Amino acid sequence: MVEARADDDFRTYPNEVFLVHLVCLLNENWASDGENFVARFKPAGLAPLIGKRSRGGVIGITSHGPLMDGGDIRVPQFATNDLEGNWIIDGHGVDPDIVVENDPESLIAGRDPQSERGIEEVLRLIREDPPRRPNRPPDPVRTR
Repeated sequence: MVEARADDDFRTYPNEVFLVHLVCLLNENWASDGENFVARFKPAGLAPLIGKRSRGGVIGITSHGPLMDGGDIRVPQFATNDLEGNWIIDGHGVDPDIVVENDPESLIAGRDPQSERGIEEVLRLIREDPPRRPNRPPDPVRTR
């Protein structure tokens, strides 16, 4: 997990190991793969979801060819399920762990309450559980 010869600045290996806290923002306009993402992210327990419940319209549609007048027919066909085999998302959406609305007044004033709450949550998580890097172990003794 680590790489160092005589370096006291001990690192992870690979260097890109992610040792920070996460949050995930969502809102009522999320659909399609955005909803699929948060529907998988939430049960994985990676981080709290912050914002508003997604719209609940994840069933995908496809065209079955053109009509004589130049229009087409779109048919809902692609849904998704959870690990237990239950249909999910459609008709309800994905609920956040922390509900925060981006109200128009805040947005007009140049604020983003969901992002602000996300930053607040990450800072709280860092205070309560600071990221830790592994300590450099003692040099091995190989004379035996």
